[in-house]
Amino acid sequence: MERLSLTPRPDWPARAEAVGFVWHHDDGKTYWDESAAYAFTLEQIEDGIEAPTAELHGFCLDLVDEAAGSQELMERLEIPEPMRDYVADSWRRGEPSLYGRFDFAYDGRSPAKLYEYNADTPTSVFETAVFQWLWLEEQIASGVFPADTDQFNSLHEKLVERFRAIFPDGGFVHFASDADFVEDRQTVRFLEDVARQAGLDPKFVAIDQIGLNADGRFVDDENWLIGTLFKLYPWEQMLRDDYAEPLPDAEVTVLEPAWKAILSNKGILPLLWERHKGHPNLLEAYFESDPAHERLGSSYVRKPLFSREGANVALVDKGRRAKVLDGGYGDGTHIRQALHAPPRFDGQYVIVGSWLVGDEPAGIGLREDKGRVTRNTSRFLPHIIRG
Repeated sequence: MERLSLTPRPDWPARAEAVGFVWHHDDGKTYWDESAAYAFTLEQIEDGIEAPTAELHGFCLDLVDEAAGSQELMERLEIPEPMRDYVADSWRRGEPSLYGRFDFAYDGRSPAKLYEYNADTPTSVFETAVFQWLWLEEQIASGVFPADTDQFNSLHEKLVERFRAIFPDGGFVHFASDADFVEDRQTVRFLEDVARQAGLDPKFVAIDQIGLNADGRFVDDENWLIGTLFKLYPWEQMLRDDYAEPLPDAEVTVLEPAWKAILSNKGILPLLWERHKGHPNLLEAYFESDPAHERLGSSYVRKPLFSREGANVALVDKGRRAKVLDGGYGDGTHIRQALHAPPRFDGQYVIVGSWLVGDEPAGIGLREDKGRVTRNTSRFLPHIIRG
């Protein structure tokens, strides 16, 4: 694994906007960064990332199966009591999953270590699936890389195939997100386009425009019934919203399914450690309420069960706590995970986001930062596999 310094294409912002990637900067700061890229060998991809992704995914499904039959686990994961049967039933019915993303620390030499699983509303799908692939094609065409250079990236194709597998007869599907948050809306536009390529008929509805009719069915802003809904909106909020109570009887299929609430929760980290203690791709982790967390000593990472983009994640190194970004997740249950810094290349810390579509590993995207915690300001860098 190597960090390559490159010359950015002078017109890359225009190329990004031409394909809908309009959030390539955030408040004037670069988000997409092609001044560098990461190079992997095929062995590093297949053995170091792809194989652990598949194995950990299997562990996670086993955990869901266990939790679906355990009130004790549902309680530990803070699934709201009135919604536990709904979450468990979504698993028992075999409701399908579209995608997810593991975040790993990986340096190309040591085993990848799981930081967390973004199982419900993972973002960066567009830049991973589309723009970094277009970047590679242009770099090959311009002679920057040899013609046999590849990328671990079948995300777009697998998403199309997955939509077809979930909806073999096509049909009408609603897509929902915050209509005013550009990154979310453009991400959903991409998924609408993918669904269209799979033979579906997508229709967008703003998440705050979904209503309930007299029959207890969800409807959109034009009063169309919602039978299937992809939502870029986290289950931990949905299960606590005013409209959570009607969900079990609303006759709506939701992507991601409700059982993903079990996995999109940092409480799975100590639960996975309990069940697979010492596994090379897991970090030691405990609920803070468990006295066993003292085994981590004075160096650990403290994480809320629910947080995003590094908010309220505290790094404690030999008793010294680094500055914490307060995103409003600081109250409630926390876990502690062994302190394990991301690998550092040229003064930058890098995280590997490893994607799944259905049950299959589907590609990677990399985020980079000067700090050890990945935040919404962390840059996205492309990658290659050397031929």
